[in-house]
Amino acid sequence: MKFLDKSEEDLVHAMSLKCLNEIGVLIKSESVLKMLDKAGANVDHKKMIAKIPESMVVECLKKAPKSFILAARDPKNDMKVPVSSYPYCATTGLGVYILDIKTGKRRDSTKKDIADFITLGDALPGIDYVWTSLTATEVPQITHGLHELWTAFQNTTKHVQGVEILSAEDARKQIELGALIAGGEKELRKRPIFSVIHCSIAPQTFEKEAVEAMVELVKAGVPVATMTMSLSGGTAPVTMAGTLVNANAENLASLVINQTAAPGAPEIYTSSSAPISMKTGLIDYMTVNQPLIASALAQMAKRYSLPCMVGDWGVNDTEAPGVPHSFSEVMGISLSTMSGTDLMSGTGGLDACKGGALEQEVIESYIWENVRKMMTPFLINEERAALDVIKAVGHGNTFLQSMHTVKNFRTEIILRDAEKGKIYESTNSSAMVPKAKEIALKILKEHKATPLDASIIKRGDDIIHAVEKAHGY
Repeated sequence: MKFLDKSEEDLVHAMSLKCLNEIGVLIKSESVLKMLDKAGANVDHKKMIAKIPESMVVECLKKAPKSFILAARDPKNDMKVPVSSYPYCATTGLGVYILDIKTGKRRDSTKKDIADFITLGDALPGIDYVWTSLTATEVPQITHGLHELWTAFQNTTKHVQGVEILSAEDARKQIELGALIAGGEKELRKRPIFSVIHCSIAPQTFEKEAVEAMVELVKAGVPVATMTMSLSGGTAPVTMAGTLVNANAENLASLVINQTAAPGAPEIYTSSSAPISMKTGLIDYMTVNQPLIASALAQMAKRYSLPCMVGDWGVNDTEAPGVPHSFSEVMGISLSTMSGTDLMSGTGGLDACKGGALEQEVIESYIWENVRKMMTPFLINEERAALDVIKAVGHGNTFLQSMHTVKNFRTEIILRDAEKGKIYESTNSSAMVPKAKEIALKILKEHKATPLDASIIKRGDDIIHAVEKAHGY
């Protein structure tokens, strides 16, 4: 599916280059500004603005890898991007509360909840990799990202994507934790078992701590998802075209920073952009615009031959589990997932990603397992056209007895999973949620990810405790 025609795509590209060259980006880090200045950017060190010429963008696009592996602790869960069929799907973002699966009451999320959320994601086939998903609210704020990443590592053999980087120091500690799992920093570079999301601040701004952390990560070979959250009418022009240009320009600016710091560093063109509500000022994922923005930015990423994460799976903007907006949600999911994104996230989220629920994770994983089958790749060639088979069967006869049918029907006829479909046969949330709770509790009772060696766990705990001690906790 495509949203932009060729001339519109060309215009978004041209206006993005003009934005970078004439308006530039605000980068609140002298070290990053000096690096860009040396590489050819026009830098005003007093205003901390770097204007990036087209030639730098073109050169950095040449350096960026067009495909790479997002590795996992268990190699069978490795993910190669870009995809050749349906996108890989992850859990939700960094919610600050959870609906307790036993009491149904809302409470602050903890490390134990993260462990449960990740364990469920490890077990569910509809989830290919995990975000750290929830906030560990009971630990010191300075180390909550480290606790979340370390908890995720211990409860899955799938790829982990972190969503929190506080500083260059924090990034170095995350690299240390990843290296413990991978077997060393060289091994981590060869097989990056985790990646990290870096958010630029729309419009066209990079905060000191976060951008310096991003540079540390790419130098270590850790893939970075360069997320823009361009909010139409808030942090980006309210027009569709203005939002797309702002989002695309921010991704290109991140690309230039990363490829200048570490040529050939793996990175993912990323967006979670949507309009704001003109009533509340909050991000509004339920607009028509959001999936169309995702579709358009997938086109831009493919134009640059960059792997991308621009789609969202099943963003639930209510505080209750279930499928709140049946028909419109189906259309939004279709546009967001079938238009070229390689990665996406969102399973298990509530309240526009502010919270999470284990039963929601089950519901959306089960739905996605069947929906993604619509994107099964089929080989279309002369051999598969099977004229020789048509000739052998003859006019007006049946192919049911043909050996060609016997050999190929299992791979050519794709069936939905009827058992998993039962959970969402009714769009009545009250009917599906109790069953989803039952499934989630059963998984948590029976499933455990392959455990890490106790000595590795202790070394990781020691790294985090040392940071806390240094900061007075």
